[in-house]
Amino acid sequence: MPRLTLAVAQSLPRPGDLPASIQHHVELATAAASAGAAMVVFPELSLTGYDLSLTPRDAIAPDDPRMAPLQALADAHHAVLVAGAPVLSPAGLHIGALVFAPNRPARKYLKVHLHHGEEVTFSPGLPSEPLRVGHEVVGLAICADIAHPEHARSAAELGCTVYAAGCFLTPTGYDADCRLLRGYAVGHGLTVLMANFGAPSSRWLSAGKSAVWSPEGGLLAQGPGAGAAVVLARRTSAGWQARVLQPG
Repeated sequence: MPRLTLAVAQSLPRPGDLPASIQHHVELATAAASAGAAMVVFPELSLTGYDLSLTPRDAIAPDDPRMAPLQALADAHHAVLVAGAPVLSPAGLHIGALVFAPNRPARKYLKVHLHHGEEVTFSPGLPSEPLRVGHEVVGLAICADIAHPEHARSAAELGCTVYAAGCFLTPTGYDADCRLLRGYAVGHGLTVLMANFGAPSSRWLSAGKSAVWSPEGGLLAQGPGAGAAVVLARRTSAGWQARVLQPG
């Protein structure tokens, strides 16, 4: 298979300051793309920070002109960027992700399975089609999606070779969630990527430690427990290899 690099960005929330958040995304995504990444995945609600007080006024549409820097970066580096955002549909406000692909209109992914308490603010979404990145087929997930084994199983049945989750994992839940992700790697032969925040969001702590697992279940690389970072996974003739960058 041709060489390919994928990345997860361990970003820091910038609540209430969308321009600063977009700039932070650009900086991390640029570091990843400059290292060869063809896809960069950010944590859950990365553009706004995770917050149950978000409202439809905070929603971000795929064609929002404020997102132009992310689309421009995707175009210039021929990379796919997956940024977490609150998005609207006729069903209501969703925890979602905006997917910026090179020279194509941005589209959205909606979180299918809500965590307990999120239903007060958000509506569940319907499954989306996988992404194609190079020769890989990528199934996206957002946080609580990973707690439902049928979500990863469905991705595998659709032909996915990569399962990429934008998450907000707390210190108390981190180990159990990572065991699930490793299990999906082994059980379905998937390369698994997980992006987590590197700082608290709203009133919750984050465990950091964004990570990548090989299809055999080996932990290829793990980010720091706090702070911004990029975890890069590169497929080579010898298999997947990974490393961590800490920009700045």
